[in-house]
Amino acid sequence: MNIVVNGQTEDCAPGASISRFLTERAYEASAVVVERNGQIIARDTFAQTMLQEGDCLEIVQFVGGG
Repeated sequence: MNIVVNGQTEDCAPGASISRFLTERAYEASAVVVERNGQIIARDTFAQTMLQEGDCLEIVQFVGGG
């Protein structure tokens, strides 16, 4: 299925959770904020939140540095 991630169309396995999606793309779940279709998703619900065809995700990753 297709979803949009940070403005780019990506293929995603049907029935994938946000947690699975992040893991497959080497994101550290504790260091990102995910917005799905305009709503911020609570980190503790990533595993239970299933992606749907056409979902739009914005993923913001925190990085350290100075």
